[in-house]
Amino acid sequence: MTDRDPNAASTVDDEWATALAEQTAGEAAAGAGVTTVEGAGDASQLFPRLSGATSDARNDIDMILDIPVQLTVELGRTRIPIKHILQLAQGSVIELDALAGEPMDVLVNGCLIAQGEVVVVNDKFGIRLTDIVTPNERVRRLNRG
Repeated sequence: MTDRDPNAASTVDDEWATALAEQTAGEAAAGAGVTTVEGAGDASQLFPRLSGATSDARNDIDMILDIPVQLTVELGRTRIPIKHILQLAQGSVIELDALAGEPMDVLVNGCLIAQGEVVVVNDKFGIRLTDIVTPNERVRRLNRG
């Protein structure tokens, strides 16, 4: 940990908020074309209400909202033999199957949920979601294997 200004965390938060505000303004100006998640902090806005759902069901959902999951942004993949891995050194380049400028896959617990593009704010990487996989598509992909 380095000695930093105690206000540095709020500065980073402000820069992320500014970047998100610019994204929202840019999307509004450009029109449709990017799937956005409105009210991402509230699960009731993300998922449609089930018919016959009671307040008990809502309490059941509330119980799982704080469960941590593994979120992964995948740049690309490759398969190489162990003998090539043993030859890797600092500065080695490994070719991936993804093309430059291609959307990154966003996975939760290994399941594809979205795609996006890399953004940089204050020398930190993030991902701007450009396409969210529909629940029907997720189920279809799970059934395929």
